[in-house]
Amino acid sequence: MSSSALTQRSSGLVQRRTEASRNAADKDRGSGDEDFYEPRAGGDEAGLEDDDKGDSKETRLTLMEEVLLLGLKDREGYTSFWNDCISSGLRGCMLIELALRGRLQLEACGMRRKSLLARKVICKSDAPTGDVLLDEALKHVKETQPPETVQSWIELLSGETWNPLKLHYQLRNVRERLAKNLVEKGVLTTEKQNFLLFDMTTHPLTNNTIKQRLIKKVQEAVLDKWVNDPHRMDKRLLALIFLAHSSDVLENAFAPLLDEQYDLAMKRVRQLLDLEPEGESTKPNTNELLWAVVAAFTK
Repeated sequence: MSSSALTQRSSGLVQRRTEASRNAADKDRGSGDEDFYEPRAGGDEAGLEDDDKGDSKETRLTLMEEVLLLGLKDREGYTSFWNDCISSGLRGCMLIELALRGRLQLEACGMRRKSLLARKVICKSDAPTGDVLLDEALKHVKETQPPETVQSWIELLSGETWNPLKLHYQLRNVRERLAKNLVEKGVLTTEKQNFLLFDMTTHPLTNNTIKQRLIKKVQEAVLDKWVNDPHRMDKRLLALIFLAHSSDVLENAFAPLLDEQYDLAMKRVRQLLDLEPEGESTKPNTNELLWAVVAAFTK
């Protein structure tokens, strides 16, 4: 996918699913009334922001795992073959995840106040996160001189570069590696499926409760728990909504909603998408790198 694929699609939101598929999704919904706490991979407690301090009783997922889980077909165990957005979306998730964990930040804006997309990403801490993919991305950022911008990193980590000397930045088999993480966490299982000419490893859903909690969390963020101010929202949840939309999987969380709820949810997502990242990034208690990633996908 070229860098132009990072730009926001003019229609903004994915087309509504058919009534039949909505009804099918309704039947599959679980109960799961408990709050779902955002996960963290392996024992990474140092350098986390306040919103990282949650209850550890629930299975913890990273932003990348949450976006992939929203995109996976429950029974088939793979993402849509037509989705060409999720690859770059997952790289955006990695950058935000590392920023929220205190590993990455944007360089100072300087006297001339550089725009978010002109500012370079710098390593704030190289302490291991306990997640192999995140540590791989962090190592690339730390060792790259001169530093690169957020948009450049999304393209480099996706392998979208014409420079053969920069192909080594590409993170390979990301979806498969994230799916294996979810298998280890008891969310997915592993199967082999035959597609006439080849066999493919798939990862069907095995723990529907966790996925339903995730879907409920996304729905409530723009319905019952809507706060009408992105800076009062949990940063991880805000990032999840933006990145799920950029990855073309947000529709999956809204498909089971009734028409009135669906329209309201989409209206509020549009409000978030219409925000100006440059202005939002200057407000108190914000994460500049988060807004830089949003800018890369919505500019």
